Amino acid sequence: MKTALRNFRSTFLAWVDSDAAVASADAGAQNAAAKFHWVRCLPFLLIHLGCLAAFYTGVSAAAAAVALFWYFFRVFSLTGFYHRYFSHRAYKTSRAWQFVFAVCGMTAIQRGPLWWAAHHRRHHLHSDTGEDAHSPITNGIWWSHFGWFASRENFPTRYSAVPDLARYPELVFLNRFDWVVPVVFLAALYGFGEWLAAAHPSLQTNGAQMFVWGGLISTVAVYHATFCVNSLCHLFGARPYKEVGDESRNNWLVAFLTFGEGWHNNHHRFPAAARQGFRWWQVDITYLILLLMSKAGIIHSLKEVPPEVIKEAGN
Repeated sequence: MKTALRNFRSTFLAWVDSDAAVASADAGAQNAAAKFHWVRCLPFLLIHLGCLAAFYTGVSAAAAAVALFWYFFRVFSLTGFYHRYFSHRAYKTSRAWQFVFAVCGMTAIQRGPLWWAAHHRRHHLHSDTGEDAHSPITNGIWWSHFGWFASRENFPTRYSAVPDLARYPELVFLNRFDWVVPVVFLAALYGFGEWLAAAHPSLQTNGAQMFVWGGLISTVAVYHATFCVNSLCHLFGARPYKEVGDESRNNWLVAFLTFGEGWHNNHHRFPAAARQGFRWWQVDITYLILLLMSKAGIIHSLKEVPPEVIKEAGN
């Protein structure tokens, strides 16, 4: 009983301050085959269960539109900011915009930017080996899809993998207290719904409905679309770059759902590029938005794919 209480206490502390568990991450190797930790996964499970409240709140055109907007916004925040900026530094920006990008990414409720980037960099170093935390080849599809981040071993942030990001105290703060932005985001959605109910009753929505559709259902959709990059994109699809040494694949359906992230084999061939759809027909909405942001002066120095890399894949 004492051990169980002690474990729950440490889990709770890590929920409040994720750095409560950081020492174990930098002290030894990450165990990709760790056990599924149900208590650790409780917030993830509650978000899914909360979607059932839609049977109580009903749905309106306004709530559905907000859910779609936040799906688009948060998928791009993950692909354009968490992945292509924080994980791969595929372009440059100012420190102020870097902070904004981190906040935007955190609305997706996928932990902090340093935690996310550290795991992703390790994935590229050890893709589809025993040290890859979310390989479906070594640990199965369900573990790669969501089990890996519910383990005690994969919870801490490996700051040693992201020294370029860890030198910014504002990013470390957001990463440590990674619950703050999601809570503010969900509370704001509820407040927005209540304001709409009072100011525009013809929309037939309210705070609870906005919370469920714009917050929970949209979040679950973002979860499983982006999780497919780890799971499905190492099992199903084309491999024009077989020499990359792993099972990464180009999957057009995942690319559609994630605005270009599904061109995963391309990405593993040249991870530093801001663009993942190497061919004209490989639609990469994330890259197109990044181009617009560069035109607006928000970002600059986008790293492009060398022509010889594109030629390697043939026609």
